[in-house]
Amino acid sequence: MTVLHPYPAYKASGLTWLRDVPAHWDVLRGKALLVPIDVRSTTGGEELLTVSAQRGVIPRETANVTMFKAESYEGYKLCWPGDLVINSLWAWAHGLGVSQYHGIISSAYGVYRPLPMADAQFIHLLVRSVPFQWELQVRSKGIWVSRLQLTDEAFLRAPFPFPPLPEQRAIVRYLDYVDRRIRRYVAAKRRLIGLLEEEKQAIVNQAITRGLDPNVRLKPSGVEWLGDVPKHWELRTLGQIARSFRTGPFGSILHQSDYVEHGTPVINPIHMTAGTIVEDSSRTVPETVAERLSSYRLGLHDLVFARRGELGRCALVRGREAGWLCGTGTIRVRIEYSSIEPEFLIQVLQAPWVGKYLSLVSVGATMENLNTGILKGVPILLPPANEQRQILVHVGQHTRAIDSAIARARRQVELVQEYRTRLIADVVTGKLDVREAAAQLPDEGGDEEPIDEDDLVLDNEDTEPFGLGDGLEDERAMESEVAE
Repeated sequence: MTVLHPYPAYKASGLTWLRDVPAHWDVLRGKALLVPIDVRSTTGGEELLTVSAQRGVIPRETANVTMFKAESYEGYKLCWPGDLVINSLWAWAHGLGVSQYHGIISSAYGVYRPLPMADAQFIHLLVRSVPFQWELQVRSKGIWVSRLQLTDEAFLRAPFPFPPLPEQRAIVRYLDYVDRRIRRYVAAKRRLIGLLEEEKQAIVNQAITRGLDPNVRLKPSGVEWLGDVPKHWELRTLGQIARSFRTGPFGSILHQSDYVEHGTPVINPIHMTAGTIVEDSSRTVPETVAERLSSYRLGLHDLVFARRGELGRCALVRGREAGWLCGTGTIRVRIEYSSIEPEFLIQVLQAPWVGKYLSLVSVGATMENLNTGILKGVPILLPPANEQRQILVHVGQHTRAIDSAIARARRQVELVQEYRTRLIADVVTGKLDVREAAAQLPDEGGDEEPIDEDDLVLDNEDTEPFGLGDGLEDERAMESEVAE
């Protein structure tokens, strides 16, 4: 990693988002660099691909895609390694990338082949960079955000900052070299976080299943994976301690067009982390909508469960979240807390046996769908209230340092990810000159273990916006809009 400097001379690009570019660079329209390709599968037997906002074009089998498969993919579009693939309805949300695979994609996608003057990987880095996202947003047209469409004509008119081919390759070489080191760093931090969380979970599990007295008398719990438990503890179910269950609103009730800035937050499964609700400023609705959905408001110490995704994911509503709304894909549970500490209960619900129970009884094709009937049967192991408080004090004392180390590692990952994003943006738009640095890089052996794109994601979250998937749903929506 060397200290990088700007280019010696610049000229005005005429573009607000790009400003000045190196004097020897061109600014060309997409149609000068890319050619639209429309080749269809005759058998439908090629590998199925999808576009991920996080990872670009990937095999469908490696992605968390919940959309159904077609009976036949005959007549669907094909792409080849080096082709730029764009989900035309999600281009504005990073739904594009250069493919490394030959396979089948949705007919709603656009496929563009770089001309010999353009390096495919440079194009990939540029179109997925933060500055270029502005072009994709303003050129995507539609009535509401989840249906903004980027046409071939609009995309091919977009301006591209364009260095000479040898310089494109130098940029790709440099960013690939740096990216590999960043991925290794993030992967190492992920392993560290995993080990710390395992250590924390072991401390918590010991306390909430055996208590603090090493000589306590035990009895069979009656639950195979729970084993023996303190004799004076009580084993109940979530249904027995709950006052009510409420499933979040369906998509037909809460529309994407309802979301605004600085409104009442709507909590979905992605907003639950380690028993805590994480606010998302992009998922808020005006108070008029919140009043219409008042029956879905969260109250103090309510539990919010994810109906899909990670089994058992849940969070406790603490002070500031009271009054927010449970969203689509959630279940709100109100508890009778007369003899239960809320913080103890959320610790219990994050124990491994809860996930084991749910994995056995969950329903659906993906085995990741919950309903209120299933949640009512979740086993809850409860000591007397005074022991609950003692356990919480013990757990807090022994896990505080671990939580601090986890938070520090997560922040380090966030900072290096921010650095990566900024570095790519500055290099592909000509703000930093990497030619000399790229020429000095050592050759890396081809036997090096590849670093997966997932290594840049701290948690195994579904990061795709609004269910970005294989495009089948998008294609049907487009056909419906054309028919109307």
